Amino acid sequence: MAARPSDPLPCRVTVCRDCCCGSPKVTGVDHAAQLARLAEEAPVRVSECLDVCDQANVIVVQPSAAGRAAGGRPVWLGLVNDPEAAEDIVAWVRAGGPGVAPLPDILDLYAFSPRGSTLAEPTPGGP
Repeated sequence: MAARPSDPLPCRVTVCRDCCCGSPKVTGVDHAAQLARLAEEAPVRVSECLDVCDQANVIVVQPSAAGRAAGGRPVWLGLVNDPEAAEDIVAWVRAGGPGVAPLPDILDLYAFSPRGSTLAEPTPGGP
């Protein structure tokens, strides 16, 4: 992943990989390939359970410094269980992500608000 020189803090992607997400419970998904593909475009951190197991696999796209300055907030995406969805996330991150590029209509189908907050940030290592 090559960071854009004009953006000192690019979009970051948090991928839940714990009890449900990234496990054999979500069948038909190459979890390792999904993680590797996302890491080609953005810094990726793997989190323990984000406590939204009913949305497995969960991916959170956090805005870049420029996106946050423009009002962008983390976008939670659930049920990301096919390679096309991962490609849509990669394309959005490449375009600038939250606050810089509008959420593509197709990703709007995956977007959800985690319990308790519409602006919740995932915490490394768990909720």
